[in-house]
Amino acid sequence: MTAPQSPDNTGGTSENPANRGDSGSADLFDERLHVPWWWWLAAAVVTGVVGYEIQLSAHGSKWSVIGYVVTAILSVLVLWSMGRTRVQVTADHELRAHRARLPRAVVARGASIPATAKSAALGRQLDPAAYLVHRFWVKTMVLIVLDDPDDPTPYWLVSTRRPAELLAALDIPDAAADRPEPTA
Repeated sequence: MTAPQSPDNTGGTSENPANRGDSGSADLFDERLHVPWWWWLAAAVVTGVVGYEIQLSAHGSKWSVIGYVVTAILSVLVLWSMGRTRVQVTADHELRAHRARLPRAVVARGASIPATAKSAALGRQLDPAAYLVHRFWVKTMVLIVLDDPDDPTPYWLVSTRRPAELLAALDIPDAAADRPEPTA
């Protein structure tokens, strides 16, 4: 595994599209974890309310409209930055989750984590040494168990809306599909 802060990570910040995996045609799986569309509507409402409050506190000054502009710019920047996370599987079966890379050779097995088990996977069952790419607005995840004696990271938990496709792109059978459904 090459973590984002590792000196060996040359693909995370390079401007070369081939290094970032932005070529599109070579990727087996590519997903950007955008925020839900209705958050943009909520941001517009917040911009209106906060801008109006600033306008009221400025007592009708000609500069009072700047509150709307600043609030709108801040809202767009926050939502854009939250939705920049990308999960990819390149043609050579390398998993790229946000800024970290994981070669297929060190992956032992994988499982999809449904929305009902996400709380347990991130709570009482979480190993503190695990690598997380978690976005709370994405309901499902995948668990990628590592088999690398040189890496202290036991597994990765990666948010994805399409866990079955991600595991298929990595050519990993879904261990969760083999489990029987719990009975009530």
